[in-house]
Amino acid sequence: MGGDHGPGVVVPAAIEFAKANPHVDLILVGDEGRVEALLGKAKQVPRDRIRIRPTTQEVGMDESPSRALRGKKDSSMRVAIDLVKAGEAGACVSAGNTGALMATARFVLKTLPSVDRPAIITTVPSLHGHTHMLDLGANVDCTAEHLFQFAVMGSELVSAVEGRERPRVALLNIGQEEIKGNEQVKQAHELLVNSSLNYIGYVEGDGIYLEDLDLVVTDGFVGNVALKTSEGVAKFISSSLSAQFKRNWFSKLSGLAALPILRRFKRTVDPRRYNGASLLGLRGIVIKSHGGADEIAFENAIYIAEKEIRANIPQRIGEQVGRHLDPTQYRETA
Repeated sequence: MGGDHGPGVVVPAAIEFAKANPHVDLILVGDEGRVEALLGKAKQVPRDRIRIRPTTQEVGMDESPSRALRGKKDSSMRVAIDLVKAGEAGACVSAGNTGALMATARFVLKTLPSVDRPAIITTVPSLHGHTHMLDLGANVDCTAEHLFQFAVMGSELVSAVEGRERPRVALLNIGQEEIKGNEQVKQAHELLVNSSLNYIGYVEGDGIYLEDLDLVVTDGFVGNVALKTSEGVAKFISSSLSAQFKRNWFSKLSGLAALPILRRFKRTVDPRRYNGASLLGLRGIVIKSHGGADEIAFENAIYIAEKEIRANIPQRIGEQVGRHLDPTQYRETA
């Protein structure tokens, strides 16, 4: 029920995913009347594999996480996460309020042993295909130990879903020299250098898209700013190119000739292809879709959930974090 478009996007996306993936069953959690109406209008709906779990509440996009957690126990968000905890669903996919989703997921599912904080990870396009990046907003203030945990969790996710035995891990910094960065980043660097991860050192902001690496680690404040800045630059370039090709008849002819190249470029940077951020470090799988996602973007988020279910991500991450950290070490005090 969340996001900018609610069931109008989620239901069609779910239908298309179900058609293409006959091995997967879907539970649509929310307002039964609205969801049923959308299912009824669609053609060729695999109703034997799509069912509705009715709820009576919704979490507003601007609602505080604490209010959602305390007062919205029959919201689509809460019930969907409850289904994951009960084992009735393998994953929850939501386009709703990010803060409320994180707070609810952490409260209901709990974090894995040795994990202090969940982190948000997603993929971004790069010259070498794509790069995973975390944290993207779940944790504004992080210690070096948190960054190290993020690196372990992210590395295991990349290994599982990409099939890479030793993913290349980099730490986002304002320079690649040893003396650059704040104390938090320098200390995290030391932890990573002395770990068994395939750590390749610091990377600057442009390296996210230019360097041949698999995972970029940063805190949630810097990561979110970097991601939103990148999205803005991509939209700026796309809009500027479109405006230039429409300036006059010669520009329009040039644009027509360049159309195949422009289409390939647009597909490469299309944010819909990268929609779906994982909340790593929980005892269950929760995927956050962009609130403004369309049907194609939301369907991609469902694909990410299905991929993580098959890879059994929570168990794998729990095992790897346990290998790298003493369960009593770095635990935050209550």
